[in-house]
Amino acid sequence: MDMMLEAYLTHEGALEPDDIPQTKETIWILGKAYHAPHNLLSDVEVIRKDIRSKLWFTYRRNFVQIGDTGLTTDKGWGCMLRCGQMVLAHALVCVHLGRDWIWSANVKNSTYLKILHMFEDRRTAPYSIHQIALMGASEGKEVGQWFGPNTVAQVLKKLAVYDDWSSLVIHVALDNTVVINEIRRLCSVKQKSGTQSEGNASAGGVVQSWKPLLLVVPLRLGLSEINPVYIRGLKTCFTFKQSLGVIGGKPNHALYFIGCVGEEVIYLDPHTTQLAGLVEEKEHEHEKALDASYHCEFASRSHILHMDPSVAVCFLCQSEEEFDVLCQLIQQHLIEPEKQPLFELCYERPQQWSPVDEGAEEALGASCVALDDLGRHFDDSDEDFELLG
Repeated sequence: MDMMLEAYLTHEGALEPDDIPQTKETIWILGKAYHAPHNLLSDVEVIRKDIRSKLWFTYRRNFVQIGDTGLTTDKGWGCMLRCGQMVLAHALVCVHLGRDWIWSANVKNSTYLKILHMFEDRRTAPYSIHQIALMGASEGKEVGQWFGPNTVAQVLKKLAVYDDWSSLVIHVALDNTVVINEIRRLCSVKQKSGTQSEGNASAGGVVQSWKPLLLVVPLRLGLSEINPVYIRGLKTCFTFKQSLGVIGGKPNHALYFIGCVGEEVIYLDPHTTQLAGLVEEKEHEHEKALDASYHCEFASRSHILHMDPSVAVCFLCQSEEEFDVLCQLIQQHLIEPEKQPLFELCYERPQQWSPVDEGAEEALGASCVALDDLGRHFDDSDEDFELLG
């Protein structure tokens, strides 16, 4: 497969790729709408530039071994870890560069390079495959063991605590429920006035600011396949401005879904193995080539029903106002019109739930007692999503 993909990406004179369909339907890429009614090449290239600007993390080989495991590649086991990296990387690009930032082969933006360095395959990078795998090991997942969507979200949540530059709060909403005030308490920061230029002034000279929120909602949308009742809601998630896409997969693959068109989803696939290396300051030709290897020329498409039912939908809210808008969108478009909504909203943790302390909430695979009135119960563990890539 790796050789086939490499040939596909590099073969000059090949037929026009089928990544962007000829359609009059709206094409959604992470909350952004594209209309290409005539499928003009110029219109398609605009969409491809957007997709190409997303950091694409794939299997790598010949990196420094992870701990004392002897593992110098993540081929065959790291696909979900790479998908988690892609979600987080897009969040950081949005926070530091903006949603509409466009990558090019010649770009040497220092902020972009700083973000990329945080994910490179080296021990000291805060979000490297080394850090993710070892953090998973400290919570019961051996290095080389496959992660599911919930597990990778929980591990990234722990690692983000050490990223002072981004000050990103990763919240994993369990039991198919987003608790609004719980998130407000996590993201709100009170400081004395004069120490922060942004925020809302309150009594006593205190300024309240908001840490950027990466919200992850792990879901199980069926047993062995997605229940069609959830299709409209899942597609709707890609239309929200706050969308960070969906991590999940299809049989034997973990994938990062970044958009949809009609009944198809658009995704980035981590299942190609590339040589590890460091981009550094992108001064030399081999560094430029390595940087280009982090950007996929052409995305892939698949019917939405081919997705595995274990997924995690992701959103980014850079301000409290954006979070308020997201909650309104969820209520209006994901809950009210649906007999079986993807997930629920509530303001406070219901009394029916068992108490969850900070340590228990952060534990991998942690789960609260489900609400009686949810009308369903999903298993948010990873046991039924053991994909081997």
